[in-house]
Amino acid sequence: MKEEKNEKLPEFQVEISHPRNKLDISPVEDKIITLEGVAASLPYGSTSGEWGNSGKGWTEQYGTPIGADIKYFSRYEDTFYHLKVDFPVDKIKEYMQRAYAQSEVSMSEESLQEYKILGRNESFNSAQNPYNSFTTLVFGFAPKGMVVVWLRYGIVQIELGKFQAEIIKDDKELEKKFFSKLSVTRAELKQNRFLDISPKEWEDYRIRYSWKPTISSENKNLKRFEMNIIYFNGEAEAILRPWIDNVPLKDRAVPKEINFTWETGANQQFVGRAYFSWEKANEIFRKAGSKGNLEFKVSQDNSSFQILLNGEPLPADSTRVFQTEREFHESYK
Repeated sequence: MKEEKNEKLPEFQVEISHPRNKLDISPVEDKIITLEGVAASLPYGSTSGEWGNSGKGWTEQYGTPIGADIKYFSRYEDTFYHLKVDFPVDKIKEYMQRAYAQSEVSMSEESLQEYKILGRNESFNSAQNPYNSFTTLVFGFAPKGMVVVWLRYGIVQIELGKFQAEIIKDDKELEKKFFSKLSVTRAELKQNRFLDISPKEWEDYRIRYSWKPTISSENKNLKRFEMNIIYFNGEAEAILRPWIDNVPLKDRAVPKEINFTWETGANQQFVGRAYFSWEKANEIFRKAGSKGNLEFKVSQDNSSFQILLNGEPLPADSTRVFQTEREFHESYK
């Protein structure tokens, strides 16, 4: 009977991520609170991956997530924390109705929008329906009890908010429960793993500036197709036609990686990629102030591009141009 009920409820995945290796935490007791009152939980095991992306799948959970009650052990801090938080229900309800565009559409003449109100569990078919509704609830556990939660829609990821877990001072029962399953003692783990790290780095990643990305070229045959941006704060954005020709100015975090596609004629489609350093990019965005225009200026022969913020060079850690989508995707292997 319970399975029948779950089949009628919205589904979602859950991921638990950490900033980087050696900064892992392990849930001890956890539950995700749902609007419908059905049970949902975190994945089994410890955090993994990188900030905002654990790289691991999990059994589907059901319902509409509106909060979390999590007790966890920070292995590198030798500290048990308790995160008890209610998500903003009105915001959750609104975002559960959204479906974000993922890619170009090949079998519809309707213009794409950044997102549509399509309801939950919208099926994704790139040929007919290039939108994805809410797919994954993502947790990020930073030092000192800082927790960030994101909502993922396929390739799009949006920060729901930052929350603060409290230190559990009377932790003897949790210690007994947690370490009974480990082959090391708490003292041994602390001796080998203890790190005193501030959450400032991940807090700073949440800084936003008012800016928009643009693609330009001296070649008059330039056609812009899509741009995918991964931000240092764990968010990800997909920019497609037609709004890629006039991207709206809005508050965005500092970009970590940007990939963009353009064409200048038959058999002349290219993909550009740029990676950025947080320190360099953040300083330039900070100095630029409001209304930033991040321009990717493609050379006449499509072999390279400049990156300018309000006309001033913005250095990238690396840039590359690929002549085909296949060459671009193979570069990730």
